[in-house]
Amino acid sequence: MNLDRLVTEAVNERSKHLDALDTLEMVRVINEEDKLVALAVEKVLPEIAQAVDIIAAAMKTGGRLFYIGAGTSGRLGVLDASECPPTFGVSPDLVQGIIAGGYPALVRSSEGTEDSADEGRKDLHEYGVRAGDVVVAIAASGRTPYCIGALEEAKRLGARAIALTCNPDSEMSRVAELTIAPVVGPEVIMGSTRMKSGTAQKMVLNMLSTGAMVKLGKVYGNLMVDVQPSNSKLVERAKRIIAQAAGVDRATAEKAFEAAGRQVKVAVVMCLTGADAAAARDALEQCDGYVRRAAELLTREG
Repeated sequence: MNLDRLVTEAVNERSKHLDALDTLEMVRVINEEDKLVALAVEKVLPEIAQAVDIIAAAMKTGGRLFYIGAGTSGRLGVLDASECPPTFGVSPDLVQGIIAGGYPALVRSSEGTEDSADEGRKDLHEYGVRAGDVVVAIAASGRTPYCIGALEEAKRLGARAIALTCNPDSEMSRVAELTIAPVVGPEVIMGSTRMKSGTAQKMVLNMLSTGAMVKLGKVYGNLMVDVQPSNSKLVERAKRIIAQAAGVDRATAEKAFEAAGRQVKVAVVMCLTGADAAAARDALEQCDGYVRRAAELLTREG
């Protein structure tokens, strides 16, 4: 194993004397390095956009998105997947996170598992990955056997195979059909890829899931109109979304919210068009859940 050639394992010259700095200077160095992350992600926006289109197209035909990784990378995938149901009102099955070592590895390090390509292959089968799904393997180094095995097996199963790494020309990129590789440079602490690399991965995952959900009609404007009002905070947010989306007052939004059976999308279409709940719901079904299209349909028919 030769780590010397990996950007993420190089020595950062700007933080070589980190232990000799006072606290303010130390955190300033970390902050200056963090500023480089968004610029690195910017350089790979075309690849991110391509991945979003692949994911959205798969989901529209019954496919699912699986993130898979080890350590920090795996935890970030699980985190992004777990946020999709409450934010976008989708089934927990639509976006799933797989971490090497299983659930215990979320809270306790299980680094040895990442060395097994067979474990990566096996975990895809455990989760029922099939043709038409999308597998995004996440590893800062781009050489994790667990992720390479998962990518190889994804392709064999007929799933789309995408790599997310922070090293250029990685082993994972030679297996994946598409690679997203924001090169953030050496870490403040040599090899500690939970830092800049982890931040870059989190930013990319935000874009992948959010972009796909926008394309699935889960967002109107920049509002999460499929939010599930499952607690008091989310009920309040749902009413505010209705008011903002339709440009109505609070009382009107609350009335529509209840009349729509607490379905935010239905309430928004009602307020935008003056239709009743049944008509709004029917229009949304005809328009595959896209609020804008449903409102335009009812406006034309009206």
